[in-house]
Amino acid sequence: MVTAVEELRTLGNTALLRLPKTAFFCSRDYPGSIERIVYLWAMEQRQLGYCVLSGFHSRLEQAIFRFLRRGMQQPIVYALGRGIQPSMPLDYERDLQLGRLLFLTPFEPDVTTVTQETANIRNLLITDLADRFFVPYMRPGGNVERLLHSEAARGKPLLTLNLPGNQALLQPGVRVYRPPGLLGGGRVSL
Repeated sequence: MVTAVEELRTLGNTALLRLPKTAFFCSRDYPGSIERIVYLWAMEQRQLGYCVLSGFHSRLEQAIFRFLRRGMQQPIVYALGRGIQPSMPLDYERDLQLGRLLFLTPFEPDVTTVTQETANIRNLLITDLADRFFVPYMRPGGNVERLLHSEAARGKPLLTLNLPGNQALLQPGVRVYRPPGLLGGGRVSL
């Protein structure tokens, strides 16, 4: 899948698509112990002004979206699993006006609900647009695992956490994220 940006519906700053983008995926059911380290990763993205791309669908993804929005210059690309509705919440207005937020979707406005099918299409779009991935947790056999085995994900750098549940992710070439300053860890560049 190679996405032609002209075919997408957008709301916000389309120039964000020219930035290097890190796709953020996390399975819906994840160990609560990862939340702190994922927030540290998000804080690092915010401090460095790196563009984060996600569907922000799982509970942790939504929390990280709210956290990233608190940054003054944080570029965010939010891929929707439905159409862009004419009545977008006013609380996004400031981010849109400042040019640091882009909503995008392959769906027409009459698609008003996220289904498994539209979520799969959205996730393939994210995978296609991403330059690299941060996947703190992937449920074995789940949607994220299938996505990372897709053609669109091949050859793109992947960053994850060293967890027992992530053994399927910990393959040669995959990097483990360690927050700067913790246990001798340093920033991992992709």
